[in-house]
Amino acid sequence: MEAKASGRHWILRLDKGEEIVETLEKFCREKGIRLGTVSGIGATDRATIGLFKTRTKEYVRKEVVGDHEITNLAGNISRMNDEVYLHLHVNLSDANYHTFGGHLNAAVVSATCEVVVRALEGDVGREFSEEIGLNLYKFS
Repeated sequence: MEAKASGRHWILRLDKGEEIVETLEKFCREKGIRLGTVSGIGATDRATIGLFKTRTKEYVRKEVVGDHEITNLAGNISRMNDEVYLHLHVNLSDANYHTFGGHLNAAVVSATCEVVVRALEGDVGREFSEEIGLNLYKFS
């Protein structure tokens, strides 16, 4: 990965073989980014995406293998238990232009991945909600 700062924004290029979520978590730790947004595009040949079933509070995962364009990578950066917490979603398109989308659990870059990280002022935490079944923003 290479990165360049532009004010409170960072322009990143992730390279072939890098795992996107791990790389972004490490980057945020190293730069001390506690709050922000993420957007990006690129390519992957192996990703794991997820869906939260709200009625059953069950989280299901699907592995997507083969050449896919990352047509959109979007999310936010916050903190949980004083650690980096990424909440990322992704849309992936295959050679037949079928699109898969969901929560991004992991993805390996197959060519390149271009990401913009926007660091925001302040700090927002997360806390598990028994009622919802997810880690929600906590503003206190």
